[in-house]
Amino acid sequence: MPRKSNKQAKGQLDNLNQTHGKVEKPLTLNQVWGDDGKSKYGTLDVEKYSDYLNDLNKSDLQAHAVKIGLVPIDDRNSLVTRLKKEFNKYASQYSARALPTKKDISKAAKDILSEGR
Repeated sequence: MPRKSNKQAKGQLDNLNQTHGKVEKPLTLNQVWGDDGKSKYGTLDVEKYSDYLNDLNKSDLQAHAVKIGLVPIDDRNSLVTRLKKEFNKYASQYSARALPTKKDISKAAKDILSEGR
């Protein structure tokens, strides 16, 4: 069997994503029941949602705002800003929170902590 070329292997490595290796725990009751968060906006990606909003005309934007639960306003820029703000709040509920990073402890602090062993 012929060996794979390096170009093909490099192309496969570019397509891989890094993972954190943690088990994702549900953060809300909706997630426990199987909601992945895409039902309200159709996506959780900020760029896709921004592109979607840019493709809508003013009346469609106002209809979308009513569907989301916002009172539509006449100014397009303000409405888009409010919709993006609400989307970011909603999307943050479905993303895992980052764990705090480990801080370096001085030798004196380590000595104090090791006294209790």
